Amino acid sequence: MALRNDDGILTVRLERPEALNALTVTMAEELERVFREVNDDDDVRAAIVTGSGRAFCAGMDLSSDGNVFGLDDTLKPQLADMADLDDPALARVPDLGGRVNPAIHDCRKPVIAAINGPAVGIGATMPLAMDRRLFSTTGRFGLVFGRLGITPEAASTWFLPRIVGMSAALDLVLRADILDADAALAAGVVDEVVEPDDLLARATAIADAWSKDRSAVAVALTKQMLRRNSAYPHPADAHRVDSLSIFWQSIGDGGEGVAAFQEKRAPRFSSKASQMPDFYDAWLAADAAGRQQP
Repeated sequence: MALRNDDGILTVRLERPEALNALTVTMAEELERVFREVNDDDDVRAAIVTGSGRAFCAGMDLSSDGNVFGLDDTLKPQLADMADLDDPALARVPDLGGRVNPAIHDCRKPVIAAINGPAVGIGATMPLAMDRRLFSTTGRFGLVFGRLGITPEAASTWFLPRIVGMSAALDLVLRADILDADAALAAGVVDEVVEPDDLLARATAIADAWSKDRSAVAVALTKQMLRRNSAYPHPADAHRVDSLSIFWQSIGDGGEGVAAFQEKRAPRFSSKASQMPDFYDAWLAADAAGRQQP
């Protein structure tokens, strides 16, 4: 995996072109680490994920010895065993994509997928956790689990229906077809189709539009509020978080933003996403606690 920071935009490039960037255990661990660590890297304001060579990611590397998904098949885990996903005894039970995608979901920085070629299996489910999906005209998208006798992973059964709706999600997963660019756009799993030579430039333009000269904390809060509040059972739950967010921003970057508006000048925001408001960690902890199985 290759990382490059250009003017605050971190490009994460899957770097196994000879294997169509098929995901290994090591790559999954690296991706999870990148999207956890970037929260505290104030030199990064957005991230773009793409592939090296002619593919985005051809799924899991199925050529390894033993359990090809990197799981410990000597265990017999049950639902009660999954309460603490960080339990070392479960190190090789959770699917690898299910560790990468929550890290992307939790990331305080916008994450854009620049899908430059075939995206199959985990290569198709990983972008579902990202904030926008750009697709090359040469791309292919395949939720092919049914062809392999397995089920969707990477928490894609949470992400996919929120993107395309339940009926379309069922159809995509059960058919297990490989879609070309136009079909992927029509299905709603990608947001834009772009010529190959324009893909990274378009992703950069979106990253800049979302994050350049913006309050880093406001961007982080807005992303997490949309992702989390929309899943609450009642709008009052969202209102509580909205209220705390606007309160803390009113005494933070919000004051500078209003002053800049009144003075007809560019704002000079000073907040850092590595230093979130006091309520933030407690909010995420309560949100996580609410998801725990009994």
